[in-house]
Amino acid sequence: MLQRGIDLCHITRNRWIPKPRLHVHRIGMVLAFFAIAFLVYYQYEWLLKISPMATYKMASLVQEYLPEEIKTNFRSNLSLGPLAAPTELPPAQDTGLRNTVGAHHINSTRSPTSIQFRFIINEADKCRDGLPFLIWLVPSEPSLVQARQVIRQTWGNESLVPGIRIVRIFLLGITTQPESKLQQDIFEESRQYHDIVQHEYLDTYKNLTIKTLMGLNWVATFCPNTTYVMKADCDVFVNTEYLIHYLLKPDQPPRHMYFTGCLINAGPVRDSSSKWYIPPEIYPDRRYPTFCSGTGYVFSGDLAAKIFAVSFSVKKLHLEDVYVALCLKALNVTPEAPPRKSDFNSWRIAFSICHYSRLITSHGFQPDELLKYWTIFQQGKGDCVSME
Repeated sequence: MLQRGIDLCHITRNRWIPKPRLHVHRIGMVLAFFAIAFLVYYQYEWLLKISPMATYKMASLVQEYLPEEIKTNFRSNLSLGPLAAPTELPPAQDTGLRNTVGAHHINSTRSPTSIQFRFIINEADKCRDGLPFLIWLVPSEPSLVQARQVIRQTWGNESLVPGIRIVRIFLLGITTQPESKLQQDIFEESRQYHDIVQHEYLDTYKNLTIKTLMGLNWVATFCPNTTYVMKADCDVFVNTEYLIHYLLKPDQPPRHMYFTGCLINAGPVRDSSSKWYIPPEIYPDRRYPTFCSGTGYVFSGDLAAKIFAVSFSVKKLHLEDVYVALCLKALNVTPEAPPRKSDFNSWRIAFSICHYSRLITSHGFQPDELLKYWTIFQQGKGDCVSME
């Protein structure tokens, strides 16, 4: 009996021993939590210098438990905006837009604006300093660093037209190696210029429609009252001043439900070896609705939200410009011809200063060419104007 009592005491003591250790463990977790909170709140710049991707992962790890003030401070300093950073960059896929709502990565129980391609980089405050007259949406592959820099120096310069507020946004997906040095360089580029919006889809040709829809959703969410939007590719020459003063005319009432560009009437390509191939089971009609070349088109700001919303009911195509036209058709909006057929060009026009002073787009320029011709154009355009 005595031995049994000793055993019971022994068992009780063994059960008691881990409790102080458990308290120590909990104290350690609390201290670690506050250490992380301190780093996120006060030392975000230092963290970013070490590893931008690690900083985003840390933010996601603690975001459920941090006070709202800390979360807001961290997101604003990282340009994350109101959406949280992902726990980790997702296993991105080339969606191929398999003609289902699922290709949108949408949970059907949510509203159409609850898109699940999360932000890697956002510029939620871009329009808070004033209503823009024009927003540039410029699709760009992550690796096209030089092209983005040249656009900032040329037609995409936000200060190019005095008295006209312009906002520039480059639209990026992610690469197959999201934790590469390139991604860290993109974070640095974003901190320097504040003009990159990056989502978690894989940045491929087949996902150009996704990229455009993400741009439209960004406009509808963060700049819903902008007057006009122009989507233009990275290899396009744009005469920004001519676009604004000749076509958009800020001294006149803004247009609504307006869409224009280089109009194209064509049918689907049935050659399976072509990048534009569309099989009959995807699009059985012989003709597409009239569409504007994706190299550069302009639309009124009110269409951004409408196109994005109606896209949830429009069968998906990877041909971005055709798909936008299908959305416009669903909205009963017909693209309008520009004042002159030569205003928008989906091909490269032979360069001359006087010719380029009377067009809006010309397509097919390498970054060094764009910078060269832009410089020549800026130096000589005044002489052409005086000759007219």
